[in-house]
Amino acid sequence: MLYIPYLYCLIFTEVLLLVLLYFISKQKKGQIKVAFSLFIVCLAEWTFCLILQICMQNTSIDPFFFEKLSAFGAFFSPVSFYFLGKIFSQTKIKFKWIYVLPFIIPTCSLILALTNDYHHLFVESYSIRVGETVWGPYFMIHSVYTFILYFIGILYFLKYSIKNSGFFSKQSILIILGTIVPLVINFLGMFGVPMPVYMQPLSFSATVLFYSLAIFKFQFLRATPIALQKIVDRISDSYIVLNDENMIIDFNQTFLNTFHMDNLRNQNIFDVIREHNFLNIEVKILKDVLRKVTTTTKTYRFEKYAESIQKYFIIEINGIVSDKNFLGTLILFKDTTQHMLDMKTIQDKQDMLMEKERLASLGQLIGGIAHNLKTPIMSISGAAEGLHDLITEYDNSIEDPEVTAVDHHDIAKDMSVWVEKIKEYTEYMSDVITAVKGQAVTLSDEQAVSFTIEELVKRVDILMRHELKNALINLKVTLQTEATTELKGNVNSLVQVINNMISNSIQAYNGQTNKNIYFEITKEDNQVIFTIKDEAGGLPKEVEEKLFKEMITTKGKNGTGLGLFMSYSNIRAHFNGNITFETKRGEGTAFHIRIPINA
Repeated sequence: MLYIPYLYCLIFTEVLLLVLLYFISKQKKGQIKVAFSLFIVCLAEWTFCLILQICMQNTSIDPFFFEKLSAFGAFFSPVSFYFLGKIFSQTKIKFKWIYVLPFIIPTCSLILALTNDYHHLFVESYSIRVGETVWGPYFMIHSVYTFILYFIGILYFLKYSIKNSGFFSKQSILIILGTIVPLVINFLGMFGVPMPVYMQPLSFSATVLFYSLAIFKFQFLRATPIALQKIVDRISDSYIVLNDENMIIDFNQTFLNTFHMDNLRNQNIFDVIREHNFLNIEVKILKDVLRKVTTTTKTYRFEKYAESIQKYFIIEINGIVSDKNFLGTLILFKDTTQHMLDMKTIQDKQDMLMEKERLASLGQLIGGIAHNLKTPIMSISGAAEGLHDLITEYDNSIEDPEVTAVDHHDIAKDMSVWVEKIKEYTEYMSDVITAVKGQAVTLSDEQAVSFTIEELVKRVDILMRHELKNALINLKVTLQTEATTELKGNVNSLVQVINNMISNSIQAYNGQTNKNIYFEITKEDNQVIFTIKDEAGGLPKEVEEKLFKEMITTKGKNGTGLGLFMSYSNIRAHFNGNITFETKRGEGTAFHIRIPINA
């Protein structure tokens, strides 16, 4: 029956060699791969020598000779396992001279085993059956030390398993189970339990089985346990991992610190929600989402505000799937508090800048009102004075026999002329007031109405007349489409955009007089194009690159940069249109406002 243990040992050795070849050919270099490969080499050497012992036990060769041959693998496998556990738990270790110490006793054991015939310190009487062997005084030191190394190695794996009781912990648990089996066999053999010597290496078949599962199913040696744990503990986002029964099996330190909780491992997520009520998550909705992620790779996302800790979160829920098997659920809590605060700050500043720009526009309008209303008021005052004189003349002529009917008709005709002039002036004043009122509320008025190009040009003329006259700049209006063409949108907003561009062109002339600004209106396909063009030398390169992308100004402290930025936003938002520009250094700049007719 010797062929049975021989066959077992042979198969076991071949499996060890296959595993070793796999790591040599497939795995990248690294400390944990080297330690594991050395451990496999030690087991393979030990088992191979015992195969020779089984084959040669009926020969004249001393069986202890093969025990000496296997001494290297048998004595140094505990050391390699110790370093394997240490590296696995710490990802990587830095060489220190103290790491030479674990090799001292195995080296002494190797020397004493090889020279045992001279002192019998290791074995006094050797038998192929472990229980019949009489061990020497040194053997107890060697055995205790071996158990200590294996025990420390197991502690390293066990420490990692407890700390990371999740998916990756299955690796270390398999390694621990694979190591305990041969330790038990060795322990029984040391205390005299009868068994053949080849039971020790055969017990390592369980080790190979568990190790192979850890390698091929759970990708043992590809994980970086401590490095990974430190990374997830330091990231600013919190997370928890649930198993398929919605029990919390993993989380990072950020989660505990953020929500001020203690260890939640192995607690049901719904019990935690009911007890702590964090984020006011509705259990019914969460149950539905957790059910859905078991069958889909879709990410479910929603926002929550934690009033108790005054933080905003985006919660993302994903299923954890490996080889089409659902393993659990990852719930990620992205802290967006700073982002929300920054957005509020930006919004406040933008509102402040918009108010500043609005007030600046109102200041220009108020300055224009005085001019636009002064002329018609003075004209109305003159007309009233003329009417007063005609009324006096008419009153005096009633009883004057020399005044004929023709004279009365002439007086009436002159009075009609003055009335028509007053009517004209009042209509103009009404237009000014309407235009000014519209621009005064343009930032808050979102009403979209239909208006004609003619009405738009009229408002631009009224509101820009004063500024153009003061700057001694001519506005050349060219209409190349029907004046009655209707557009739909916020007319006040469009007037402000055009006026802003005309004002920019006036300022671009930098005080030069008798210059022209061209306001051209054309039609192309289903779009009306408003072009404001000047001959003021073009835009600087740095302004050209940032135009419409951010708030930039060429006016120094006198400008906010909001005008064109707001203009672009208004055209996009209110008219579904676009603004483009062309500029040439030394010549000028043209802005093109494109608005769909059916906007």
